[in-house]
Amino acid sequence: MSKGNINVSVENIFPLIKKFLYSDHEIFLRELISNATDATTKLKHLISIGEAKVEYGNPQIEIKINKDTNTLHIIDQGLGMTAEEVEKYINQIAFSGAEEFLEKYKDDKNETGVIGHFGLGFYSAFMVADKVEIITKSFKDEKAAHWTCDGSPEYTLVEHDKSDRGTEIVLHIAEDSKEFLEDHKITGLLTKYNRFNQIPIKFGTKEESLPLPEDAAEDATPEKVTVDNIINNTNPAWTKKPSDLEDEDYKNFYRELYPMQFEESLFHIHLNVDYPFNLTGILYFPKLSQNLDMQKDKIQLYQNQVFVTDNVEGIVPDFLQMLKGVIDSPDIPLNVSRSYLQADGAVKKISGYITKKVADKLSSLFKNNREDFEAKWNDIKVIIEYGMLSEEKFFDKAKKFALYPSVEDKFYTFEELKEKTKDAQTDKDGNHIILYAANKDAQHSYIQDAKAKGYEVLLLDSPIVSHLMQKLETTEEKVKFTRVDADHIDNLIKKDDTVISKLSDEEKEQLKPMIEENVPKETYTVQLEAMDSDASPFLITVPEFMRRMKEMSATGGGGMMGMGNLPEMYNLVVNTNHPLVSEILNTKTEKKRNRLIKQSFDLAKLSQNLLHGEELTNFIKRSYDLIK
Repeated sequence: MSKGNINVSVENIFPLIKKFLYSDHEIFLRELISNATDATTKLKHLISIGEAKVEYGNPQIEIKINKDTNTLHIIDQGLGMTAEEVEKYINQIAFSGAEEFLEKYKDDKNETGVIGHFGLGFYSAFMVADKVEIITKSFKDEKAAHWTCDGSPEYTLVEHDKSDRGTEIVLHIAEDSKEFLEDHKITGLLTKYNRFNQIPIKFGTKEESLPLPEDAAEDATPEKVTVDNIINNTNPAWTKKPSDLEDEDYKNFYRELYPMQFEESLFHIHLNVDYPFNLTGILYFPKLSQNLDMQKDKIQLYQNQVFVTDNVEGIVPDFLQMLKGVIDSPDIPLNVSRSYLQADGAVKKISGYITKKVADKLSSLFKNNREDFEAKWNDIKVIIEYGMLSEEKFFDKAKKFALYPSVEDKFYTFEELKEKTKDAQTDKDGNHIILYAANKDAQHSYIQDAKAKGYEVLLLDSPIVSHLMQKLETTEEKVKFTRVDADHIDNLIKKDDTVISKLSDEEKEQLKPMIEENVPKETYTVQLEAMDSDASPFLITVPEFMRRMKEMSATGGGGMMGMGNLPEMYNLVVNTNHPLVSEILNTKTEKKRNRLIKQSFDLAKLSQNLLHGEELTNFIKRSYDLIK
């Protein structure tokens, strides 16, 4: 028997471990299972290179709860430890057995699959236990060892009669952590962190029905047998080669990851790289809603099949965090921190690789089956537009496959769009005007006016499209996006020919104050314009600059803060060539004139969906009065 003090660099490290080493106490089980997995994969490696002369067998990790003794047991069939190794790896806190092992065999071509750092990771047990035991027997022909520590720097180390290879960790659960003696709690933790662990994990038993023989009677009852309850899939889809998987395999894995997700994913991207870093995984494009914030935290980060986090900020580019799926990399530590991710060079390379891989996949889908790509566009456009705004390299690639749909459901790339519209939609100053609508129904009359001129109108309705238009305008000389209701159509794309006003300047001076008296000055600016006589007499437009700045502010536009709080401002464009406008000017009775103005104004508001409540009620009543 030996006794001694654990070699630590600070006094009484256990309270520090319990309070500060991990932000979440529940991950003690993840750490201990990682160590058990580590010990098992190490043994497999040593056997493969001839350093361990034992049978590997079919090892598993077993989790047991004993409520009579208030203990939780983690049992593996790995390489175990000698008493000397316990002294070395357990009693010297922060000495990493995994690091030493990797260093020793770093030039060996066999994959070790080592997860753990058997130093501080093991001591996470003291977050939930007031006493911890290690009962371990090495694969070497040496006596088993029994280590005990009660949470103080003192420990005991004695021989034990354990005869089978491996390690058993016994946690005497503390009074304030009794929840970890409940089956449902442990099941939840195992499912969260270890459902894809490399080594089978047993937690109790379960009953299964044996298949009935072919000649069984119709009312035969299948025989039930008790089997080990293995909670994990040791060979998930992302660990396999893409060439070994069919489309149905990817669909099944998506259902395994998200059992409560009833919609299928649109398509997947299989990540598989081993240089200059190790990374595997599968990303899925889900159908997205217009709500950006609700979509994040769906990608699960693993390290050698052990769950780390579903907050992949810093690893996955921000615009791709709306995807779903799994990323697994041994180059990312289990106890990942944001500061680590921001500083680590390997992580930055991983982020860049994922961006490139996604761009290449989208480009391939576009080239190989454009019709299918167009059909999926509304479900993926937010991700692509977000990526074009946030990642310059992605922007350059995406310009070739990003689509711009028209109100008639035709789809154009940006180059196709420019070629299609450059002749008809270039104004007298050489500006190439691209017209768009945000809502086909709300802006229907404006769209019809544009189509009557032979112009193409896009339907751009994603929440961040204003930012994308702004970016495209800065990268494309003399290209400008303008919404169809920003002005009357002749002003949107000004040509050389000028429409002559039927009203003289003196008549205009008379007309303008008449209209302004019936229009809220704080919201509407009255403009008298000469348009075609068959164009609308009154037209409400939204100035492009102000509207776009408000939209960009509402979706987090840099430099636009506060603009979203500006009051709504509109232009009321009065067509001086329309007969109704002449009638308003020539009406002698003020009451009748005001009635005509209010009715025309309300009709213009109605076309922009701006007429509500009492104003709408009054408009309807006035309309009935006019047709009596």
